[in-house]
Amino acid sequence: MNSKLLGLLICLLVSGFDATAAFRAGIAVRNVTPAPLLPVSGGVGPGQPATRKQGELTVRALVFEQEGTRVAIVSADFLGFPGLLGNRVRAAVKGIAPENILIGATHTHSAPDCYGFPDGKGGSSADPKYLELVCTRMAEAITEAIEKLQPARLKVATGEAKGRIAYNYYAPQLYDPRCHVIQALDDSGKPIATLVNYAIHPEVLGNELGICSPDLVGPLYDKISASGGGTGIFMNSAQGGMVTADNRHEDGGEGRNWEECQRIGGLLADEALRIIQGAPEQASPKLSCSARSLSFPVDSSLMRALLKELPKSAGAADGTLTTQMNVVNIGNAQILTVPGEALPNIGYYLKRKMRGEHNLVFGLTNDAFGYMLTKEDYNSYKRYEYISRTSLGERTGEILVTEGLKFVNECPPPEALLKK
Repeated sequence: MNSKLLGLLICLLVSGFDATAAFRAGIAVRNVTPAPLLPVSGGVGPGQPATRKQGELTVRALVFEQEGTRVAIVSADFLGFPGLLGNRVRAAVKGIAPENILIGATHTHSAPDCYGFPDGKGGSSADPKYLELVCTRMAEAITEAIEKLQPARLKVATGEAKGRIAYNYYAPQLYDPRCHVIQALDDSGKPIATLVNYAIHPEVLGNELGICSPDLVGPLYDKISASGGGTGIFMNSAQGGMVTADNRHEDGGEGRNWEECQRIGGLLADEALRIIQGAPEQASPKLSCSARSLSFPVDSSLMRALLKELPKSAGAADGTLTTQMNVVNIGNAQILTVPGEALPNIGYYLKRKMRGEHNLVFGLTNDAFGYMLTKEDYNSYKRYEYISRTSLGERTGEILVTEGLKFVNECPPPEALLKK
């Protein structure tokens, strides 16, 4: 073999290796606002008829790829997105391992019911045809994001989101003010996507007003895009019991209108972009994704009765609910999924014990099994009566923390930290 041919072969091998090892990212969006409008759900019970809309409901898929591993992070503008529907989406997507598709809900209280909550009249306000459409469009978004994969660099940052954004309705200061941001940049340094991970109930409007809306998450996306942050995607965090939007007025009232959604969503977007601005770029971030099953006993009489009326849930027949938990390492960040609304103390503890430089908790992801609180908090205060009743039981939080951290410790830490 002559030297020129050998040199050409080496170049081809090196270029092929670089193409395989390169970090890539892609994002896509689909509109899922129902037409005509459907009743909107704020929790267990019948939905409220919607007479108008503010903003558009969307599903968003952000796909990362590196060295043959693909991970899809999907956000949907609903109160929750059950695993039963999530599995339909996973089955419809090619080119990515089903267990590597993480599907979370923003938790807006102004969108159609995805669960089929009983309406007290022997039926439900959930619309099967609409839910089928949502699953189809979500699969389309993931597929398009895969098709749009392009070479990318990564920025990750954590900082306190300042200003009047969130508070704890039960105890104003007992919430996590930290905002975690992951931003993918193209070869020119222009943002492709900005992921915001923050704990808040998007319930400025609530379902009582009869407005179909993504609530504050819609203006969050609009401001990220208008400010040059690329396409936004929001993943909720440990916002249980009761971390909500700070729409309080000095006179003791609340701002429950679209203008307040715009103020809070826009402020959160500004803070996220401020936090990420000075973060160092990671040129070749390593990516890994692990998945395992996680089961919870259903001890609550209310939840047991509710499950009998809902469409079939994974494992509910034997008194347990089973779902998927993921650990994702990306660059110097680690992500743990939580299938419900963990209380802030659980979120703080998980993040403190995780193994990344930046630790993110994705709440309401892969399922939404209600509130998740420790056995010490369960039914301990009058304030916690509601969240205790709508929890699976007093063992839920302990199982989540024990199994979640066991999973984290069995997975290697982010490779970026191993090199330090």
